Amino acid sequence: MTEITLYNTRTRRKDRLVPTDPGRIGMYVCGPTVYDRAHIGNARPVVVFDVLFRLLRHVYGQGQVTYVRNITDVDDKINARAAESGRDIRAITDETIRWYHEDMAALGALSPTREPRATEFIAPMVAMIETLIARGHAYAAEGHVLFSVASFSEYGRLARRSLDEMRAGARVEVAPYKRDPMDFVLWKPSEAGLPGWESPWGRGRPGWHIECSAMAHELLGPSFDIHGGGIDLVFPHHENEVAQSRCAHPEGSFANIWMHNGFLNVEGEKMSKSLGNFFTVRDLLDRGIPGEVIRFVLLSTHYRQPMDWTEEKVAQAKETLLGWYRLTDGLEADPEPDGRVAQELADDLNTPAAIAKLHQLASGSSARQLKSGMRLIGLPDAEQVDWFRTLRVTLASTAATGHTPLYAKEIAPFLQAWEDLRNARKYEDADRLKMQLEALGLRVAATKFGPHADVPHDFDATKLEALE
Repeated sequence: MTEITLYNTRTRRKDRLVPTDPGRIGMYVCGPTVYDRAHIGNARPVVVFDVLFRLLRHVYGQGQVTYVRNITDVDDKINARAAESGRDIRAITDETIRWYHEDMAALGALSPTREPRATEFIAPMVAMIETLIARGHAYAAEGHVLFSVASFSEYGRLARRSLDEMRAGARVEVAPYKRDPMDFVLWKPSEAGLPGWESPWGRGRPGWHIECSAMAHELLGPSFDIHGGGIDLVFPHHENEVAQSRCAHPEGSFANIWMHNGFLNVEGEKMSKSLGNFFTVRDLLDRGIPGEVIRFVLLSTHYRQPMDWTEEKVAQAKETLLGWYRLTDGLEADPEPDGRVAQELADDLNTPAAIAKLHQLASGSSARQLKSGMRLIGLPDAEQVDWFRTLRVTLASTAATGHTPLYAKEIAPFLQAWEDLRNARKYEDADRLKMQLEALGLRVAATKFGPHADVPHDFDATKLEALE
C-alpha cells in the first residue's frame, strides 16, 4: 500500500498517515458559510481536499474513506443578509447551497461523504456544551455560555501562541460577563426575529466554533485522521475546536493531522472588492473559463504555498489541457494511473510534481496512463469536455480551446445585433434571432460580460448567409 505523508500544522513536520481505525480514514474539512457566492479563494480548499479525497479512495478503497464537509447555515452574516434583503433565512441558505454545489461540481469536486448542516446538529452542540460546563471548562453568564481557555493547559499549541501573548494582542470582544478576555462564546442569546433554539441557558444559538466540534464528533468520533481548512482558520477557529473537543472528550485525540492551504492572491495583490480583483467562481465560469481550467490553475501551486491567480496561468492551463485532450481523446485509460503520479500526491499532496509527471507522460508514448493520471487529480476525460469540441465567440474577445477562432468575424455581428435588440427591448425580435442562430447549431447566451456563442468545430459558416 502506498505510504502517505502529510504536513501536520500541529507538529510542524510531515507525518505518516496512520489510520485511527485500521484500513479506514476519517477526514473533516471546514465548509462554507452560506450567504453568498463562493469566491475563488473559497474554491481553493475545496479543490485541494478533493484531490486528497481522491488519493485516499485510491489507496484505501472508495468505501473506506469518510469525508465530512460541513455547511454553516446559522451565522450573523446570514442574519445580516436576511435583514438587508428582506428575504427568509432558509430561502437564502437553500439558494446559496445550491449555487455552491453547482459551482464546485463545475470544478470537478466530488460530493463529500457527509455534508451536515449546522442547524441539523443543535442537540449535539447543546449536549457538548453541557459536558464542558460539567467538567469545569465552560460557564454560563447572562444568557451566554463561554469556554474558559485557562482551563485547558494546551490552548495555543496548534497555532504556537502562548496564552499571555494572545491576551496582550487580543482583538476579541471584551464583555463584562467574561472571566478572561480570551474566553470564547459557545452559546449566545437570540432575540426575537433571529434563529434560536431552546436550551438550558434560554433561547439562543451556537457559536461558530462549537458547531464544527459537535458535527465532527457525531460523524467521525472522538478521534479521527485529518482535519483541513484554510490557513486563516488555524487561529482562532481550529485552536478553539481543539480545546472544546479535547476537553469534552478527553478519551480522544480529536484530529491527528491538521492540514491548511495557503492564501490566494490575484495578479500579485490580495483579492479585494475595493481593488476590483474580487471574483466568484461563477464570474470565472460566466467569462468562459472552463471549470477544469480553474481546477488546473489551483493545483499548479503546492497547497501550502500562497498562490497567485493570473491570466497568464489561465492561458497556460488551457493550452496544456488542450494538448492533453488531443492526446487522450477516444482512448481507454489504463486501469491504474502511473505510480509516479500517485507517489507525488502521497508526498504531502504535491500536485505541481504530479502535474510534472503528467507532462512527462504526455511527451512520451503513455497517453493511456496520462488519461488515468488526469482522472486521479480530478480532471475529466476529453469525451466529457464540451469546450474541447467547441469555440466560444464573444464580442470582446474569443476565449476558447486555443483553436484558431475561425468564425469570430462571421458570428460577432449577429451577437451584436442580438444584444442591440435586447437593449432596445425588442424582445420578440431578439428571441427570433436567437432561435435562428441556435437552429444552425450555435448555443447563444448572455452574461454580465456580454453575449457569447458556443460554436461546434464542424460548424458551416456559410449557413449564416441565409440570415443576412
